[in-house]
Amino acid sequence: MKFLIPAAIAAVTLATPGFAEGDAKAGKKVFGQCKSCHAIADPDGNVLVKGGRTGPNLYGVVGRVSGVADFRYSKALISAGENGLVWDEASVAAFAANPRGFLKDLGGDNKTKMTFKLRKGGADVAAYLATFGAVAEKAETVSE
Repeated sequence: MKFLIPAAIAAVTLATPGFAEGDAKAGKKVFGQCKSCHAIADPDGNVLVKGGRTGPNLYGVVGRVSGVADFRYSKALISAGENGLVWDEASVAAFAANPRGFLKDLGGDNKTKMTFKLRKGGADVAAYLATFGAVAEKAETVSE
């Protein structure tokens, strides 16, 4: 079992591209469904997108190791991070579409506090979230 989870994460990561084919502008609109639980606030505490506190702050989620940050994550998300899951646009989109199914595909516990399933627009939301945080700052530096 110890080796099953890392192998599953590797399979999921290698089977999907690092970046989903999303539209950040469309994702901003779809993110309205996520705001009841999630806000986006930078490390200095500046709230960039107002939202709820039931879920974690999604600033810098793309490029972040799963299950780390100032939030009480499920054991499944912590375990996924310990086994190498770093959120990219494709994995964020897949998780948003079916959180329990995504975790089950990793081969571990599929328990998560996120019960909402984003049926449409997951790739767009992931592209929108990628505009906040280290991945976005790195992209800006490269394009300058």
